[in-house]
Amino acid sequence: MKVAQWGESLAVKLPNEVVQQLGLKSGDDVDVKVSLAPVLDSEVQRRREEALAGIRAMRRPFPKGWKFDREEANKRGP
Repeated sequence: MKVAQWGESLAVKLPNEVVQQLGLKSGDDVDVKVSLAPVLDSEVQRRREEALAGIRAMRRPFPKGWKFDREEANKRGP
């Protein structure tokens, strides 16, 4: 891969084979780890999607008759 100037940054153009193997698409975030070995190890960051899936999996209905009480929620002390 060749490093090229992109504005004030440097960029690496990924070969299509790498893009397909990693399932990358435009806008994906990736972690790139520096290694002394001549190997590029990257991992697609799917934290947002994983977090949202976890939150959705924990969804539970409120108990019947439950009502949010701001005063009770903000009450301090005994």
